[in-house]
Amino acid sequence: MNTELFIARRIVSYRRDENRISRPIVTIAILGIALGLAAMIISTATVTGFKNQIRDKVIGFGSHIQILNFDSNTSYETSPVNIEQTFIPEINSLPGVNHIQVFATKAGIIKTRKEIQGVVLKGIGSDFDWKFLRENLVDGNVFVVTDTSKTNKVLISKHISDLLHLKVNDSFIMYFIQDPPRMRKFIIEGVYETNLEDFDKLFILADIGHIQKLNNWSGDQVSGFEISIDNFNDIEEMAWQIQGIVGFDLTENGTRMRIQSIIDKYPQIFDWLNLQDMNVWIILVLILLVAGFNMVSSLLILILERTNMIGILKALGTQNWSIRKIFLYQSAYLITKGMFWGNLIGIVLCLIQYHFGIIKLDQASYYLTEVPINIDLIIIATLNAGTLILTVLMLIIPSYLISRISPVKTIKFD
Repeated sequence: MNTELFIARRIVSYRRDENRISRPIVTIAILGIALGLAAMIISTATVTGFKNQIRDKVIGFGSHIQILNFDSNTSYETSPVNIEQTFIPEINSLPGVNHIQVFATKAGIIKTRKEIQGVVLKGIGSDFDWKFLRENLVDGNVFVVTDTSKTNKVLISKHISDLLHLKVNDSFIMYFIQDPPRMRKFIIEGVYETNLEDFDKLFILADIGHIQKLNNWSGDQVSGFEISIDNFNDIEEMAWQIQGIVGFDLTENGTRMRIQSIIDKYPQIFDWLNLQDMNVWIILVLILLVAGFNMVSSLLILILERTNMIGILKALGTQNWSIRKIFLYQSAYLITKGMFWGNLIGIVLCLIQYHFGIIKLDQASYYLTEVPINIDLIIIATLNAGTLILTVLMLIIPSYLISRISPVKTIKFD
């Protein structure tokens, strides 16, 4: 039998302890643990949810990895590559690769009777994955792209729709500045909204055949390939693997390929998202320090109130470490009790926000309309384990006070 644990359980269940001076202090310590853990759960769920949603929106417009012509610059006027590449089947068979699709981009200007707006026409083929845009569709439908005929239907953003006063089934003319200048008439099939303003005000999706025709490309020429992978955390490793397959050698038509990850394409967005991790770490450290010091003060009060018991145990030959374990077990019980309420409060508040979106955000500043929540059981379990271990470790040093208590001075005879 674990004697120290048995004594600790008896102390915890002793009803007369309700009248002790330590009771309000212990209650405050438990409350501190509960509120601290709840704050950690909410902060991590919010930050990871925010990062995931912004990241998914950026990836929705450009996939995880792109294969481009080595001569293509940072503009949207790209040099073509041949659609028939020997490395495509090998990349498609890589573990972790989810989807490959072709794309092409071209800058242009939309002009209506009263408004004018510069945009980027993104051409897509029949292999395009519509999942992301279907989830963000606010009006109309997505259009169908086939390899046999070219469609004039397009998908525009709500930002462009409101700016130019256009709606589903309306038509507009888009001008392309080239030699000679050209124009195309498109029909709006659907309207999407991602709330990511930098992209919503820029991209219009259309049949890739229009860009091929405008650039005088053949039907087997595109701007490049977009590759989606299963796990974002593997993006750097996957980029290196794909680069190894594609290489830097010249192809049969004299072109060379280069690999570009979405992180390399939009570094400012991902650097900004990574800064959020620093905020979370600062919050976690501060909360753990506050909770730890609360428990240290509670432990000291518990020891001072039990000096008579400590003296008796020492007189009976109990070692200092065994007595310290009694109070560490008692403290661990109090910490666990606080963690239970902390989990309950934190998870319930997260679920309320997740399902009802009570707390709203300024879309212009945060690219989202409400505070996002990502409930990850692994993160919650890690927070619980870390809180319990770190706070108990912080209590080991103050528990050394027990070794300084003299049995002669503490045992009293009534």
